[in-house]
Amino acid sequence: MTPDPMARAMHRHHRRYAAMLPGEPKATPGTRRRALGAIGRAAMVLAIAALSACAALGLRQPIGVRLVDIEPLPSEGMELRVAVKLRLQNPNDAAIDFDGVSLALDLRGASFATGVSGVGGSIPRLGETIVTVPVSVSALAAARQVLVLASDRQPHVDYALHGRLAGVGMGGMAFESKGDIQLPVDLLQ
Repeated sequence: MTPDPMARAMHRHHRRYAAMLPGEPKATPGTRRRALGAIGRAAMVLAIAALSACAALGLRQPIGVRLVDIEPLPSEGMELRVAVKLRLQNPNDAAIDFDGVSLALDLRGASFATGVSGVGGSIPRLGETIVTVPVSVSALAAARQVLVLASDRQPHVDYALHGRLAGVGMGGMAFESKGDIQLPVDLLQ
């Protein structure tokens, strides 16, 4: 009595894959090679998928950020409030949409002001936009800058900006900028 064809096929299938299990003495070089080839193909597919995901996320060149102006705002208590205008430049081929900005402003190497804004917008592809962020200056930071400005009499001061655009990709898009700017005469009086 011969076993039916389905039983023979299942027996062959079981023998072939049982040989690939670790510790099985029936494994042959051919079955190991096939198993390693399958693992190699799977690894290559995963690598291609990861690269495609990076491309889909839109790895971009960093945006350019320049401090345009600092304007006084009505003060609140012991804090000085100012509006910081930033020029955001997009060197990429796709527009960058954002829904908030946070920043820290250093003047002459010392922490000066910090602020956040829920302002949203879009920086057009190969374009620019201006964003205004209200920031707070502590009384101590303002006093320190007044003393430095009074002794220096320099109209221009060095600045460093550190910040982030919210809502851009995963975790936002960080930016940094350095330069010099002329402070308004009435800002620190």
